[in-house]
Amino acid sequence: MASTRSFPTRGVLGRPRFSPVDLIVLAAVVLLLLGILRLAHDMNARSATAHVAIVSTDPAKLPYYAARSLLRMFIAFFASVVFTFVYATAAARSRRARVVLLPLLDILQSVPILGFLAVTITFFIALFPGSELGLECASIFAIFTSMAWNMTFSMYYSLTAEPAELDEAARMFRLTKWERFWQLDVPSSMIGLVWNGMMSFGGGWFFLAASEAISVGNKTYTLPGIGSYVAAAEDKGDLGEVGLAIVAMVIMVVGVNVLFWRPLVAYAEKFRVETSEAVQQPKSYVLNFLRQSHIPSYISKPLKPAGRGLDRITRPFGLAEYPLHTPEYKRRAGDVVFTVAMGAVILFGVYRGIVYFDHAAGFGQFTRCLGLGFLTFIRVVVLVVVATLIWVPLGVKIGMSPKLSRYAQPVVQVLASFPAILLFPFAIAVFLHLGISLNFGGIFLMALGAQWYILFNVIAGASAIPNDLRELMDQFRVPWQQKWRELILPGIFPYYVTGGITAAGGAWNASIVAEIATYGKHHLVASGLGAYIARASIKGDYPEILSGVIVMSFYVVVVNRLVWRRLYHLAETKYSL
Repeated sequence: MASTRSFPTRGVLGRPRFSPVDLIVLAAVVLLLLGILRLAHDMNARSATAHVAIVSTDPAKLPYYAARSLLRMFIAFFASVVFTFVYATAAARSRRARVVLLPLLDILQSVPILGFLAVTITFFIALFPGSELGLECASIFAIFTSMAWNMTFSMYYSLTAEPAELDEAARMFRLTKWERFWQLDVPSSMIGLVWNGMMSFGGGWFFLAASEAISVGNKTYTLPGIGSYVAAAEDKGDLGEVGLAIVAMVIMVVGVNVLFWRPLVAYAEKFRVETSEAVQQPKSYVLNFLRQSHIPSYISKPLKPAGRGLDRITRPFGLAEYPLHTPEYKRRAGDVVFTVAMGAVILFGVYRGIVYFDHAAGFGQFTRCLGLGFLTFIRVVVLVVVATLIWVPLGVKIGMSPKLSRYAQPVVQVLASFPAILLFPFAIAVFLHLGISLNFGGIFLMALGAQWYILFNVIAGASAIPNDLRELMDQFRVPWQQKWRELILPGIFPYYVTGGITAAGGAWNASIVAEIATYGKHHLVASGLGAYIARASIKGDYPEILSGVIVMSFYVVVVNRLVWRRLYHLAETKYSL
């Protein structure tokens, strides 16, 4: 007797039913949205004195303050992702744009957080008068400036180091520029972008106190947040309240790593390019839980027509199959026009700068700034050298050992994400007890925030080395010296350069808060450019702020041009797997 069953069966065509997992995920999404709406309402609070919000050190306020700070962090992070996508792609895909964008990125990375705050806070407050929203925008922008540059450097290198066969495949399938970006550029950059995003998020925590309790021009602007809570506790000299803030911060950092970063690290593994799979993959219980839910598919289904529409809309802008060779005369003519235009802009900027300083304070202060900058430069060099010697071997060990990585990565993520500025009061107390000058102790304070860039990038580089190459080395029993020389160093070198340049830039930025420190009645100051800019910001002396920022940018750009850019070129041409 013939079967009466049809194909496909009714169960295949039926929609999946809601499961308990779906209900939990849906409830979490609804609660998250309600929390964001409540916090967003508070961010736009109307007050005639919004810039002098009273920050209580009552421990009962800590959960609310932590939520406000966390929302600022994620807004700044997603803004940094958008900036990274646009800026890094433009620098990697346009030869002429690269000539301007890379030096500009060096300068932006070197400008200290207080340098941005001193200029932008007045603008944002005037943009939203009588509301906390202006100060919120200034705070978020300051956090953004501590995140964006590292992620942009990471994605730029990933785009310039894309495998040639993938580039040829994009041309062969005639992908549009939009399709190439989402189907090739973002996936090929994902592993490095996730790790550097994690590190940049930690850098944002480092400057949270500076962005929530701002002193500019003898005025203090405060926002409710865990950073301003710590600043208020430090002013009181109460280590107990600082300790409570540290406990709250640890809980928040661990929660963010478990619920956000760990799932992203595990998800990014699908974009690894290799012919064999590692024995142990990064795991995330949260990601596994979400994969059991149908909520993500319900959310993504209405977005698919929009994606197809964008593909059609962007097709007239051209294909990814840009010409490999252009006529020489066209290239030279374009270079001449571009050079003349950029030269005119630079000359105009230099002229306006000369007129401003001639009328404001003269040029004698630049000599002093150059001397102070050299002292800070020595601290940065010592920091990078010591961090390299310590963290490169450990980073390689963690990144290449799946078993060790499983246990060490969460610890490293928590340590790197933890805002080291919360440890400053305890470090200063130790310095005072031991009689250590901040001229030397400042190196340690700078390292608390900058050293992790090297470690994270080395771990990312070691974990990105194809597993089949590792197995090949093991099968032939290659000595460890040869393995380091021919596999490990070429594999991690591009990532180390990214980590080194961002660690150096982060150290320059950290000097603003590390070379001048206050704890209770104690006020420690180191000789350096960071302390000079910090004092100028407190006084509201804009000529001094600008001169300090210009000299700091000069040091960073010169070092990047003479050292890091040459290492980048070496990574692209020789040490690339």
